Amino acid sequence: MSFQNKVGSLFPKFVATFLFVALTTAALAQSKPRARDLGVPFDGTPGTNNAITDVKGVEVGYTTLNSGSGDKAIRTGVTAVLPQGKNFNGRLFAAWHTLNGNGEMTGTTWIEESGGLGSPILITNTHSVGIVRDAVIEWGAKKFQGEGYSGDFSLPVVAETWDGYLNDINGFHVKKEHVFAALDSAKTGSIAEGNVGGGTGMVAHGFKAGTGTASRVLEARFGGYTVGVLVQANYGSRQLFTVAGVPVGREITDLQIKPGQPGMASNFRKTEEGAGSIIVVLATDAPLLSHQLKRIAHRIGLGVGKVGGRGENSSGDIFIAFSTANAAEFAKNEGIAKIDMLPNDRINMLFWATAQATEEAIINALVAAETMTGYKGNTVYALPHGRLQEALKKYNRLQKP
Repeated sequence: MSFQNKVGSLFPKFVATFLFVALTTAALAQSKPRARDLGVPFDGTPGTNNAITDVKGVEVGYTTLNSGSGDKAIRTGVTAVLPQGKNFNGRLFAAWHTLNGNGEMTGTTWIEESGGLGSPILITNTHSVGIVRDAVIEWGAKKFQGEGYSGDFSLPVVAETWDGYLNDINGFHVKKEHVFAALDSAKTGSIAEGNVGGGTGMVAHGFKAGTGTASRVLEARFGGYTVGVLVQANYGSRQLFTVAGVPVGREITDLQIKPGQPGMASNFRKTEEGAGSIIVVLATDAPLLSHQLKRIAHRIGLGVGKVGGRGENSSGDIFIAFSTANAAEFAKNEGIAKIDMLPNDRINMLFWATAQATEEAIINALVAAETMTGYKGNTVYALPHGRLQEALKKYNRLQKP
């Protein structure tokens, strides 16, 4: 019996919901305006899809859970990033960095020690990290028929941000079938943004946010390499929110988070100080070793800072970067591996591309997100496109689409 038939026989409502979400998010990936469509100016040249999937072999899949209301509101999901597709069973050079550690990303101790990444990267909500971790191990064990301990699939990378303003986070609604579905649905090409996957119930800079992506392609004289970024944005204060150098958060001071019940206002107070978290996944085809990818991961924070993140005390800002180059050599278990490496003196343009793609991915998440009412009637408003354009125009930063 196929995976879909198994799930269909046991979880018919889930399958129907998932298929609907898969179809609608595919359509949204093509029809929703993105930041560039609104005239937001960005530096650098994007790839074909302006997405992390512009790095050859990278696939992204989602399961989006959006149902119910009041105390039963479910606004969450799972995002899966497969560094080299569903059938990849090797290793890639990788590194991670935390700007502020009030968050979680599993598997990072082994990445730090080995310099390698041998599993998909999953992102979900804070209280679902455990089940997602267990599910991706099970998915890998079944798919690759592995036996016993594997540092690659036994220690997968699973990260989180907290969606409890909009989601019944203590209802533990993410199940292993949702993880399997996100992994099995992963694809290349254009991908959906905003209220999708793990980003479904997320908030950034006081506006509805979620999942966003962007990419940069270096000029041929700098190697022509591609850098792709995917973010799950759930961080930042309104007053520091900046788009293309424009203090948009100070121009749009209304549309604040609206508590659904009396007494709920205190739950939102910390958002004024930048509470929350952001997870950033970066892929590149540049031949970088783990120590160089550590340098790249550090530069992700520059892109977050440009939009207005400051690594605030209660914000978990955690980043991971990997290179798809050298995969065959890194996976060797005998002989001498012969590795290509970009000289450090040629890495600067990759630093630039990292900050640029991160900045745009965050703005894309905000532009794509839609106003959402969730847990106990709490409402988070979307960034209004027209008023964003007005602010850009006021500061002479609006670019003709």
